[in-house]
Amino acid sequence: MQFTIRKRRQPPTIIIISLIDILIVLLIFMMVSTTFKQQPALKLALPESKQTPKTGASEDNLIVTIARQEPFLYLGPRPVTLDKLLEELKTHVAQNPKISLSIRADTDAPFGQIVKVMDAARAADIKMVNAFTKAVGQP
Repeated sequence: MQFTIRKRRQPPTIIIISLIDILIVLLIFMMVSTTFKQQPALKLALPESKQTPKTGASEDNLIVTIARQEPFLYLGPRPVTLDKLLEELKTHVAQNPKISLSIRADTDAPFGQIVKVMDAARAADIKMVNAFTKAVGQP
């Protein structure tokens, strides 16, 4: 039993072209408003020092970063293990015997990791090992 008569409805027309235009505008807005990070997302709280050394990355200076959480060791932007770090250091020393090493360690980084990096530098025959710090009162 059917009491009411069903009317056939036409499906609503959706204009897809205007939806594509809106999508492109939103995509362009998102691309323009996005900030791109230049360095890895590794946040460090450097220890304070009254004498801040002025060291940076160069072909004569390697930078090893020691984080407070695993993976602890980074050679430049790449995470490395202690064995891989030793191999890399030996390779760089073979190419340039006057190379130096700078350690960027977080304030809360395990001290054992710092000692292991210094031992690896000594085993690779690196003569100069520096540490990054920040000036007192600097954020």
